[in-house]
Amino acid sequence: MEVKAKKLNGANASAEAKISGEVVKGKEEKILKTLAKDANVAGFRKGKVPTSVLRARYGEKVKTDAEQEAVRELYDLAIKELGFDEKDVVGEPIFSKFERSESGDIDVELKISYKPVIKLEGYEECIPEFKLPRVTKAETDERIKNLLRANAPLKTIEGKRAAKEGDFVVIDFEGFIGDVAFEGGKAENYTLEIGSKSFIEGFEEGLVGVKAGGSKDVAVTFPQSYGNKDLSGKEAVFKVKLHEIKEKDVSEEISEELLKKLLPNEPTPTKELLDEKIKEQIKNEKISKLYHEDLKPKFVEAMVQKFDFDLPDYIVEQEIDVLFRNTFVNIKPEELEEYKKDPKKTQEKRESYRGEAHNSVKLTFIVSELALLNNINVTDQEVTQMIYFEAIQYGQEPKTHFENYKKQGVLPAIKMAMIEDRLFQTLFDKANKGK
Repeated sequence: MEVKAKKLNGANASAEAKISGEVVKGKEEKILKTLAKDANVAGFRKGKVPTSVLRARYGEKVKTDAEQEAVRELYDLAIKELGFDEKDVVGEPIFSKFERSESGDIDVELKISYKPVIKLEGYEECIPEFKLPRVTKAETDERIKNLLRANAPLKTIEGKRAAKEGDFVVIDFEGFIGDVAFEGGKAENYTLEIGSKSFIEGFEEGLVGVKAGGSKDVAVTFPQSYGNKDLSGKEAVFKVKLHEIKEKDVSEEISEELLKKLLPNEPTPTKELLDEKIKEQIKNEKISKLYHEDLKPKFVEAMVQKFDFDLPDYIVEQEIDVLFRNTFVNIKPEELEEYKKDPKKTQEKRESYRGEAHNSVKLTFIVSELALLNNINVTDQEVTQMIYFEAIQYGQEPKTHFENYKKQGVLPAIKMAMIEDRLFQTLFDKANKGK
């Protein structure tokens, strides 16, 4: 088989060849002989089934397998002729031509994508100029005030004052849809902070103005996105009995006990040390926000504009498909029908994502190269730990949470996102130290 292969640019190559019908037939015969050794066909002993019988029964599949084997040989020859290492090839080949002639010959043209060589000299110049954030005394005092409130004990309100936002109420409640109580909608002596938004919208607001010992029917509507499908979008009424109203007994001063709790690893915790820790914490939060919300977008845009290189068409087309498919996740049924009836409109919509896909793929290669230059890596164990920690935060079973991500095929994307975060943190920290 004679293959003509050539590089089209720094990330794509083409190959073309004519696969003769005789080559395909030869491969068919080879496949049929292998199949005959183990085939079980009624009326014939195992290993004695004529190839003519097998061809009649499995002919189309055998022909397809033979063609695929021939194309694979073509592909291997093209890779060899181009001088590529298999690990440099990206994705599967894209066929631009696959035509069978009457004689059985097949004209094949395909495109092969490979990793581009990227040079990022001077990338440091793309890091935006920035000033380190400052922390004011007022910000530190406000944070300590919030800590005092968060750690303050609750005290019961005496008298008949009505509940207001910020109060903690002890309640019994039961939820009904119509006249029927629904599962999971009942509790007794439940302590709820009004304004915490921990309950369905409208429930906490409905308790404002109720006094201790009072009762109220609180009407709510479950959102369409509610996790329980039996309740989503339904109107419900909660019958509520309010037993007590409590509020935080906030101290003006930090006790030694609270200092020890807030500074557990310090042998002699002091108010001054707490102030320093709080100031450092706020500063780190501000720096993190600066990095992710300001510097990162500007740096990414500058890098994409500054450096130009060829991209593997296979990866770009894949990214376009992902963006295009996401279009239809929340699309209205009538709009979806329009796309189904109009192939031209569908193709135009898909093509509209090419620029975004191009920049996204370009950034992925830039990040990968920068990570190599700066020795940034994330191990599979770190990915697993991050996913397990995420599961614990959301009250989910870690192993199941990990397996769900694995089934979705998003573990490589998660790993890449972690590498990206670590990379930008490292680059901006280096620039930070120079200030």
